Amino acid sequence: MLLRFDGWIAGLGTASGTRAVLGHWPRSPFGPFSDVMVEREDGHRLLLAPSRRVADFIATTYSFDEVRVVPVAVRADAARWTVAAGPLDLSFTTGRRGLPGLLLRAVPAPLAARPAWTAVTYLPARLLGVRTRGSAGGGRREWYGAQDLRPIVSATAAYAGRDLGPLAPVAPPVRFGFGSAPRRPGLVRVTTNVRTPRGPAAGAGWERRRFSICRWGPGSPRPAAR
Repeated sequence: MLLRFDGWIAGLGTASGTRAVLGHWPRSPFGPFSDVMVEREDGHRLLLAPSRRVADFIATTYSFDEVRVVPVAVRADAARWTVAAGPLDLSFTTGRRGLPGLLLRAVPAPLAARPAWTAVTYLPARLLGVRTRGSAGGGRREWYGAQDLRPIVSATAAYAGRDLGPLAPVAPPVRFGFGSAPRRPGLVRVTTNVRTPRGPAAGAGWERRRFSICRWGPGSPRPAAR
């Protein structure tokens, strides 16, 4: 079964060493949602997802040490994006698109969204340190069809009230899945296709791993800053 997610992915680093990858999906098999993957400076990989169903699906496709179900709110106002996801508060600003973004926008959107198109974009993407297709967790395969790219030129971020420092490269690379994120912070307009090995239930068949799934709500205690 082929599942299609249409939206944006933003990847950025901070001076503290924490890196974050935002997925903002106005159109998906789960309806509109956003999620954030965070890798802290100590290598701890955390998923912040808005529902158990979404968390189950993402945790089957990618690798994490911890998963939390939290409210995830994203506001995009022209070049300014603001994200509130449980313990994480993030905002960033995009700049003018460069040549890669102009080239991606020149490709018709229906063509860019097709899995077969990634055969053309695979090698250029590898030069940026990412892959546009490959095997994901749970026996799945995944294809990223990029349609635009803008650099992220400034950002502020805090985790559990602790300032994470100014914008920095995504270094070392994040370790959630095969796709990773480019070293240079950026916002990508993308269509992601995920082929599941069986069945209609996205997120079904998920096996509990060595991380915990926690719910974060107004009455939940905030974790201590690290």
